[in-house]
Amino acid sequence: MKLRIRGSSIRLRLTKTEVLKLAEQGFVEETTDFGDGNCFVYAISGSDNVETINAAFGDNRLEVFIPKSVAETWANNEEVGISANQGVLKLLIEKDFNCLAPRDAAEDADTFQHPKDAEC
Repeated sequence: MKLRIRGSSIRLRLTKTEVLKLAEQGFVEETTDFGDGNCFVYAISGSDNVETINAAFGDNRLEVFIPKSVAETWANNEEVGISANQGVLKLLIEKDFNCLAPRDAAEDADTFQHPKDAEC
């Protein structure tokens, strides 16, 4: 899972495996270890207890919550992303596409076929 934060905007990009895991298990998490005992954790959770996409931050943890039914539907369709606003905070959850520019194949492992890829 990739995380991009820019101003009051949070974007998560999930690989094929992560999209499937979110739909089936309801949870995907990544940890960034700073090597000094401090870690930053970011996660996305599918839940029957939330009605809209929202996010929370505390104790070095960023968690985005999504209705489980939305996660399940999204995993099984061609929709690229899901977005929501939480006050001034913009949230975007996207399927991670392969890069159109040549690069190390390992970086594109488990990504979705880019819609603008000539091979489509």
